[in-house]
Amino acid sequence: MSKFSKILLIGKNGQVGWELCRSLAPLGEVVALGSQELDLTTPDLIRSLVDEIRPHLIVNAAAYTAVDRAESEPDLAMKINGIAPGILAESAAKCGASLIHYSTDYVFDGTKNTPYIEVDTPNPMSVYGRTKLAGEIAIAEVGIPHLILRTSWVYGLRGKNFLLTILRLAREREDLRIVGDQFGAPTWCRMIATATSLIYAGRESIEDLSGIYHLTGSGQTSWHEFAQEIINLYEGLHPQELKVQRVVNIPTIEYPTPAQRPIYSVLSGAKLEQAFGIMMPSWDSQLKLSMDC
Repeated sequence: MSKFSKILLIGKNGQVGWELCRSLAPLGEVVALGSQELDLTTPDLIRSLVDEIRPHLIVNAAAYTAVDRAESEPDLAMKINGIAPGILAESAAKCGASLIHYSTDYVFDGTKNTPYIEVDTPNPMSVYGRTKLAGEIAIAEVGIPHLILRTSWVYGLRGKNFLLTILRLAREREDLRIVGDQFGAPTWCRMIATATSLIYAGRESIEDLSGIYHLTGSGQTSWHEFAQEIINLYEGLHPQELKVQRVVNIPTIEYPTPAQRPIYSVLSGAKLEQAFGIMMPSWDSQLKLSMDC
């Protein structure tokens, strides 16, 4: 029997979690929990559920992801993003489980002009970024076999994300004003889930490979270019459905938000490829695949 014969998936209703329910299914018995079954702000509940289920692998796809709202709810964001991952790691240690956890490009401050690698020093600019970094540190301090996968600009065809927001606005407005001086790598949630499953398939242990890895679409783009490509692809598939006529490129200063974002948060996937032989498709090819679904 595989070491990962029982998998506890947390965050089953999120973008990545929903895809993981399907991609992890061939690897073992998946026990999938959402926020209704597991309140990550309640440490004793986390401990008791992990002790009851006794998984071989915990996959934590749950997070507080409302970047701007986190500025006014720092305690709640810290409970979910910073404290709960550490409790999951401690609980995993007690039952001999491994842990996979997802983090973010927003742990960096965006002052580099070349892709960030895993050993670059984090310097988050927002409550969201600081809480996600706290979760990374908490997991590492426990010392169990673990993978922390940093991803970026996650989107899909479910939930709330940039792609769905752009399509909604493009049906409602003739002009869209989109920030063009922030750069990153959009990543389709299905690719994250698929890559996660490939990492674990047939692997008996991750202890020697524990650590942080960057898992994003390859290449880079701006929010403006990303929005334009979404519209172009959708118009090719569904002509005449959109009202939008112009996608205007604006600077960050013209679109103030409660949370400060990094100007440049492209992540290098070289370590992931070297360790696991996984090379993520380019951001634009991922987008095309997602919209062909």
